[in-house]
Amino acid sequence: MASTLRSAILRHIRVPATQSLSANGSRLTAVRLMSSHDDHITKDEVINRVLDVIKCYPKVEPSKVTPEVHFEKDLGLDSLDTVEIVMALEEEFKLEIPDKEAVRIESCEQAIEYIYNHPMSS
Repeated sequence: MASTLRSAILRHIRVPATQSLSANGSRLTAVRLMSSHDDHITKDEVINRVLDVIKCYPKVEPSKVTPEVHFEKDLGLDSLDTVEIVMALEEEFKLEIPDKEAVRIESCEQAIEYIYNHPMSS
């Protein structure tokens, strides 16, 4: 728990790195802010990983999975299956999706957009 909290906090911390320069006797200070979370994943990577998670779900026919597929209408999954897929996506991308948001994820497209726009996805 402590290490998870520590990692979450460190992803958003900006550490100032200062350097003093001299130019014609006057002192200049340069400041550069560095963030540990500049490595946001690409949309293509999100798409591929989301599709892989859904293709691995036991009740899904992998050949039917596309970025536009709806879990219930196209794949015949029920609400419990959708919850399990969302939990698998949370594990894959190392993030927590609040219940209020999770119930809105009913398709690959919605999952891809949510994860791509989430600042903690990795």
